[in-house]
Amino acid sequence: MNTSFKIASRLALALAAAVALPALAQDTVVTHNPYGIDALWAQGDAVARGTLVILLLMSASTWYVGIVKLLEQRRLLKQGRALLALQGADLQEKAQALPDEGMFSAIAQAGITAAGEHKSELAARVDLNTWVSMAITDALDSANHHMQGGLSVLATVGSTAPFIGLFGTVWGIYHALTAIGMSGQASIDKVAGPVGEALIMTAIGLAVAVPAVLGYNWLVRRNKLVLDMVRVVAGRLHAGLLNSAR
Repeated sequence: MNTSFKIASRLALALAAAVALPALAQDTVVTHNPYGIDALWAQGDAVARGTLVILLLMSASTWYVGIVKLLEQRRLLKQGRALLALQGADLQEKAQALPDEGMFSAIAQAGITAAGEHKSELAARVDLNTWVSMAITDALDSANHHMQGGLSVLATVGSTAPFIGLFGTVWGIYHALTAIGMSGQASIDKVAGPVGEALIMTAIGLAVAVPAVLGYNWLVRRNKLVLDMVRVVAGRLHAGLLNSAR
């Protein structure tokens, strides 16, 4: 009798477990978040979607400019180190042959062209040192302007992205208050969506602004290193041109 009771108990437990397992598996399925970014895009109006698109475009432009400028700086620093190991005519030839988009090669070409133009009446009025120095200085100014390109994008994104995110926050809070007023009660289901939308906009605005500010400061510092190296190479080119003209 006891053996039969034990067998029946085990069968009942096994049957209960078999029935409970599908229900447990169904309960453990991850529930879709109705207040996430997907819901923000699906339920948001034109203003909310436009704000989100603007922030995403600003983030994309930040990373694009940052990566392009970083690769350019690495290339110029590598070329500058190679040029600083040369002297005289070798330095002029190597710098002039570099395809570096208006940096070392442009400075070398400007100095060599100025030295070749210093003849007859011009030579009587302006000495070679002043004439070559003017040409190299103009090339250095152009190099400085070239290196600053793109940094204004990072500065603009870093300074405006938090305010755009704040605008999305204010708009989300406005939706929350509107939902409360239309429903007549401050229930959590009426408030959670718009408030979540506001918090997401704030987070995205900060996530866009912080990399832009950090990238801007880092790239400005590296720009200074590049321009200092360009000035050293320009000074050596200047001295080499004066020596070769004697």
